[in-house]
Amino acid sequence: MTELPVRPASVRHRQEVHELCAGTIRALAGQAELHFRGPELHRGHRRVPMPAPHLHPSFHGADFASFRGAADGMASRLLHTDPALHRSLCPDDTAGRLIFEILEQFRVESLAADAWSGVRANLAHRFAQWSQDYVASGLTETVHGMLLFTVTQMCRARITAEPIPEATEDLIESTRFALASVLGGHLPLLRRTRFSQNDFGGHAQAVAELIGRHLEPPTDTDGSGDDRRDGRAAFSLLFDFDPDDETFTTAVSGRSRALGECGDGYRVFTRAYDETRQIASLVRPELLQDYRRRLDLTIDTQRLDVRKLGRQLKALLSKPVPDGWDGGREEGYIDGRRLAQLVTSPTERRLFRAERTEPQTDTTVTFLIDCSGSMKEFGEPVAVLVDVFARALELADARCEILGFTTAAWNGGRARRDWLRSGRPRNPGRLNEVRQLVFKDAETSWRRARPAIAGLLKNDLFKEGVDGEAVDWACSRMRGTQGRRLLFVISDGSPLDGATALANDEFYLDHHLQVVVERHEDERAVEVYGLGVGLDLSPYYDRCRTLDLSRGTNSDVIADVLSMIAH
Repeated sequence: MTELPVRPASVRHRQEVHELCAGTIRALAGQAELHFRGPELHRGHRRVPMPAPHLHPSFHGADFASFRGAADGMASRLLHTDPALHRSLCPDDTAGRLIFEILEQFRVESLAADAWSGVRANLAHRFAQWSQDYVASGLTETVHGMLLFTVTQMCRARITAEPIPEATEDLIESTRFALASVLGGHLPLLRRTRFSQNDFGGHAQAVAELIGRHLEPPTDTDGSGDDRRDGRAAFSLLFDFDPDDETFTTAVSGRSRALGECGDGYRVFTRAYDETRQIASLVRPELLQDYRRRLDLTIDTQRLDVRKLGRQLKALLSKPVPDGWDGGREEGYIDGRRLAQLVTSPTERRLFRAERTEPQTDTTVTFLIDCSGSMKEFGEPVAVLVDVFARALELADARCEILGFTTAAWNGGRARRDWLRSGRPRNPGRLNEVRQLVFKDAETSWRRARPAIAGLLKNDLFKEGVDGEAVDWACSRMRGTQGRRLLFVISDGSPLDGATALANDEFYLDHHLQVVVERHEDERAVEVYGLGVGLDLSPYYDRCRTLDLSRGTNSDVIADVLSMIAH
């Protein structure tokens, strides 16, 4: 197959790739309802879990053959795996489940018919590309990462009867030798039983249990940084590909005809009424204090360990930087200032010095909160989330901003009235008064910003939302900062402004948000993440997570956000 490079491209191009892959899966699996929503495969309105990590190539760097290989792997899974039997055999623990899912994927890929030489080549190419990316990411430099990599290479080679590349064999040689005695006779039986999912599952369970014991990430956050990094490396593959069934719906999005017809792109009818406001200018100080007491009580009841979170963020975001020298060492660089001691004390060995390093955090994290009307019911758990992270990021020496976006009026306000007076010109563009909210800026400490953060509990701030302009605004505020920049957009739905939709078309703001996020992804100056409150935001954000805030901001929600930062 000709390898067509997939560059960081337009939303349209990504959709074309997904449509081609979906067509391949439908043809091979014989299931007409299969399609992609964002990066995830769906059957009708339900997500189809595809947990194996090598089935999810990235648009940044992967070639077209990788996407075809992933599609062929998904079709093989649908053809040869009984979901009910698979669930009954799958281990409960996280590490064991990861290994078991990978082994089952290797089993179904090994069943590709000899006549399907193109499919077999695509599958092999995709796994080889994933293996290269794994090594390039540095995961093999950790104990857990090397263990996981070696197991996948050994098992796939045994199950599919395809040789391990020579360079990979050299890399995994010592770990492979150590595993040979651990796995015993299970490896050869994996290939012999590959035609029976039930029989294969028994041996896969045994392998998953044996390896899973060594892959469980450490829970002691006071342990060494190497242990934390090893655990994170081994399990970073799980974060995006949870094998559980879909529990959240996906945001409905589309292309805007009005935006496509406009030669000058996205339009704003008037900016005369737009404003950026500090929350303290919109809410009385006494009311902010009341909201703060209520927020503190909620945080206390959730029992969230902010100091532990701060240590985790410090480990994730900090980098070692030179901080002088330590002398009097028995090894290292020769210290010229101590050479005279050789004359007076010929047996003196402490003549060396070593460079001293200190962890330093150079990161800016911005939380951009959708303050549209439907977010009112989530105001409190969202406030808890951003408040806890703001405090923890400060403990980790990282900069943090908390911003919001809404409109100053319903149904277009003064902007729409100006449009009506001007004769209702066609396709006027955005037609409302944008209001940008600052709850905490990067220069303000968490302690000083505490009352303002609690302003998220004031319900009448929430009106309508123009997401694309808000993302641009939040990114522009980070432009003068150095180091890593992360933007988390917290929203429960698609962009919505009634006046704009009626005067243009339904997807005008949706389309603009896609264009804005795509542009920032291509520029790579800011990492843009979507945090969907009960909604999958994958139509807008390549990197997104769905949060379940129905039980408040608990430790699982914190872990979800932390895992995205770990990437």
